[in-house]
Amino acid sequence: MERGLTIGRLAKAAGVGIETVRYYQRLGLLPAGAPLQQGQAFRHYPVDAVERIRFVKRAQGLGFSLDEINQLLQLNDGADRTRVRELARSRLDNVREKILDLQRMEAALAHLLHACEHSGSAQACPIIEAFKGPDS
Repeated sequence: MERGLTIGRLAKAAGVGIETVRYYQRLGLLPAGAPLQQGQAFRHYPVDAVERIRFVKRAQGLGFSLDEINQLLQLNDGADRTRVRELARSRLDNVREKILDLQRMEAALAHLLHACEHSGSAQACPIIEAFKGPDS
C-alpha cells in the first residue's frame, strides 16, 4: 500500500499545479515531502496535504495574503480564536474599504458616462477630459 502521494498526485488531487505545490513549500505553507526510502528521489506527501492546499486556496479566495494564511495555518488548532478573529476582522475591513472604493469609482464613471451621453459633439468628450486632468 502506498504511504503517501507523489507531488503530481498531490497537485492533481488539490486542483493546483506542481509549481504551486513547490511554491507553497518554499513559503512554508506546506511541509516538504519525505522520501519513502533512504536515497529515493521521489518524495511522498501525506494525504492531509491535499486539505492543507485547499485551505490555502479557499483563504486566498477570500482575499487573505499568503502571509496571513501562514498565520492562520499556525493557528489551525483554533485555540487562539482571538487572533483568528483579528485576522478575519482585518480582512473584512479591507474588503469593506475596497467596496467603498468600487462604489466611488462606479459613481464617478456613471457621472462621466452620463455627461458624455448628454454633451454635444462639438464639446470635448467629458470622459477623455476627466482623464487628462486639470493640467492639460
